[in-house]
Amino acid sequence: MAAEVLRILPLTLEHWTAFAELFGDGGACSRCWCMYWRIGPGYRRLAPDANQTAFHAIVSGGPPPGLVAFSGDKAVGWCQLTPRDELAWINRGGKLGRADDVRVWSISCFYIRKSQRRRGVTAALIDAAICAARKAGARVLEAYPLDAEVTRSTSFTGYSSTFRRAGFKVAGRRTTSQPIMRLELRPVPDE
Repeated sequence: MAAEVLRILPLTLEHWTAFAELFGDGGACSRCWCMYWRIGPGYRRLAPDANQTAFHAIVSGGPPPGLVAFSGDKAVGWCQLTPRDELAWINRGGKLGRADDVRVWSISCFYIRKSQRRRGVTAALIDAAICAARKAGARVLEAYPLDAEVTRSTSFTGYSSTFRRAGFKVAGRRTTSQPIMRLELRPVPDE
């Protein structure tokens, strides 16, 4: 599958069933259901269905908290995209504390179906996230990828090389393996 055949759509209730199927029975990313950046490691003390219910409530309340990549009717990838201020745990400081006082939107995590990895899904989601953030009025888009040259860890935040290819630049670094990367966005011209 080439990335060009993907449809990338905001996660709304209309797409919840496909999203839930992508994450599987236990929930992707160690049962997180994309709650880690919102509540921190406490998500591990919750049953996967509690995390799923909490994230479903976020989707229900809107606006969409991210993007889902589809190949046909099957969800093959996910990207959480939201204003950084909605991610309480990421704002606690530490290795990903704010680089400055600029209000940014964040691409905080990805999940790609195992059979679809290394096929351009992450890059397609980043491109779609740039467009979606720009349309939402974001001025700066931020991400927290790993440097594959420094660590061999599995990354649910993506890899810095993919973000560099999309135009992101390092804005700060508190650890050797995980920079804070940013892309300045131009406003969408009035149509």
